[in-house]
Amino acid sequence: MNRLTRIHRTIVLGACALGLAAGVGVVARTADPRVAHATPFAPGSTDISDAAERVVDSVVNISTTQATTTGPFASDPFWNDPGSPFFGDGDPRKAQSLGSGVIVTSDGRVLTNAHVVNNAATIKVTLRDGVELDARLVGSDPRSDVAVLQLVPAQGSKLPALKPITIGDSSKLRLGEVVLAVGNPFGVGQAVTMGIVSAVGRASVGIEDYEDFIQTDAAINPGNSGGALVDLRGHLVGINTAILSRTGGYQGIGFAIPTDMAKPIMDMLVKDGRVSRGYLGVGLAALDQQARAQLGIKAKTGVVVASVGADTPASKAGLVAGDVVTAIDGQSVREVGKLRNLVAVRGAGKVSKLDIVRGTATRTIEVTLGELPDQRVRTRVRRP
Repeated sequence: MNRLTRIHRTIVLGACALGLAAGVGVVARTADPRVAHATPFAPGSTDISDAAERVVDSVVNISTTQATTTGPFASDPFWNDPGSPFFGDGDPRKAQSLGSGVIVTSDGRVLTNAHVVNNAATIKVTLRDGVELDARLVGSDPRSDVAVLQLVPAQGSKLPALKPITIGDSSKLRLGEVVLAVGNPFGVGQAVTMGIVSAVGRASVGIEDYEDFIQTDAAINPGNSGGALVDLRGHLVGINTAILSRTGGYQGIGFAIPTDMAKPIMDMLVKDGRVSRGYLGVGLAALDQQARAQLGIKAKTGVVVASVGADTPASKAGLVAGDVVTAIDGQSVREVGKLRNLVAVRGAGKVSKLDIVRGTATRTIEVTLGELPDQRVRTRVRRP
């Protein structure tokens, strides 16, 4: 089985299925009078219970409806082709999905996954105490799977008191560090699971166009999409987004978008409604034994510049094919995906310093990044 066929969105089971989502949605929206709210958190505490209680009120349930066409002709191209005179003649219905989100500001900004709210006609957010609010989409970036919502108070009223989570520094995560995943698995209600950081910087998994995942063995299941990955200080370090599974359920490998990637994307979506990514204009290749032998490269680590586009930021800065990029702005790079992400997140117009090896010589080149041209998002296998 191809690796991509084993990638399941955490939203797949119990979230996108029409009947199941509708069935469990009532449970997720039912307030439980026995729910305990967060207790005062001792600064510097690393107790698991303290961390869990500090963040649970910041994690919400997200339910959406999408207009869909179902029925006996749903797969017929005459009904699905917008150019067909029969387009839209099927039975219009509402599909429902469930996911999670994280409150990041006191005025109601919520961070979640783009795929949780993709094509949503309506968005409802349920707080931990059962209060349900409408939400509007501020912006969505499918290429990184990040979306931002804004909670909307009922007409003539104000938002209830909200508890925003503290956004942490995901770059300081260490292998083996204990983390908690908080979300709404299978739509049955909020749950907290525990695990460790299995890996960081997973940039070539093949789920998104731009990846820099935290890998964890904390149990992440369908419905956890958009939920929080937190450290033992109760700080948000990632947004849970996907699992690697043969069955669609938890099998020990989950992925979260690190806050160091999600936060700048969120800020751009809030400010401009879109994401402007940096652009270098090169083709990149892994620095493996074959590349070293063919190109006579002496560098031990880095990323090979396989080609340089004409009239691009890279060509103007003097990069040439065969250069090996070892660092950008002092941050070392070992993988193609990592360098691609670092360039993208810096944004257009940023002046960056590239440490390169050319033959046996090392040098630093300054490059003014351009803006990545719009490109169609790759279509990937979402289900087995």
